[in-house]
Amino acid sequence: MKGTGLLVFGIISTATAFVVPSANELRSKTQLFGGANGYATSIEGKTARVQKVKDLLETSQMVFTVPASGFTVSDTQTLRRSLPEGSVAMVTKNTLMQRAVEGTDYEAAASLLKGANMWFFVQDDIGGTIKAYNGFLKESGKKETHSIIGGVIDGTSYDSAGVDQIGKLPSKDELYAKIAGSIKAIPTKVARVIKAPNSKLARAIKLATMPEEDK
Repeated sequence: MKGTGLLVFGIISTATAFVVPSANELRSKTQLFGGANGYATSIEGKTARVQKVKDLLETSQMVFTVPASGFTVSDTQTLRRSLPEGSVAMVTKNTLMQRAVEGTDYEAAASLLKGANMWFFVQDDIGGTIKAYNGFLKESGKKETHSIIGGVIDGTSYDSAGVDQIGKLPSKDELYAKIAGSIKAIPTKVARVIKAPNSKLARAIKLATMPEEDK
């Protein structure tokens, strides 16, 4: 009887070891890491992936990277929705990223290829993209584990502190607001000049063209 019990236990243990992950589990992993099997791991799939990264590099002003481990599919979807238009977040294997940056202005990114990385390709709004990512970290509570590792702009590699400093630059929306404010102020300055007496015209023109902080 004892021998029969051990045999049954052994069969159950063996069967458990060969449990296949559910379709949802496989799909989630594939969505997050850009393909876990099949076409993604074939020569054709890898070639297509490298070309996609190259295409993104050609239109990017900056790239930066963060740790990819620990992100759920939901995290990734939320993050991507928060990014400004023209910015793309993608998890890419280091070997494929290495091939993509070779011979480009982003070759310095090779020094950042350690561990599992999520890369951000910023086409236009650098400040807005970095601010969006830092905002995501704050909302998700991942600041301690997923801070920016580093980035590359104009062929120069920056560490985490350097990227944070770049992120303090005005975002695209902030620049638009500043420009709009300046344009709105022009009619007021023109009116000020027109209403000025002739004897004070020169001074009025000078004041109208000076920055507000210099007056």
